[in-house]
Amino acid sequence: FMYVLIVYDAAVERVTKIHKLLKRFLNWRQNSVFEGELTESQIETIKNALRDIIDPETDSILLYVARDEKWLKREELG
Repeated sequence: FMYVLIVYDAAVERVTKIHKLLKRFLNWRQNSVFEGELTESQIETIKNALRDIIDPETDSILLYVARDEKWLKREELG
């Protein structure tokens, strides 16, 4: 497994589709932010599905992938 953090900024008409897709695989942390453990195959599945949903001219998806959650330092304020 790999630890994945996905952050997205998409047009309003695509936000719900992206949210529903990511919620099937990851934990919802805040608006437009998901995280959790995935296999490489699941990561590829998500990336392919996102490519079908987004408009690359206006939408942005950031994927941060680490070998393990312990490689990330997370601080929460509020």
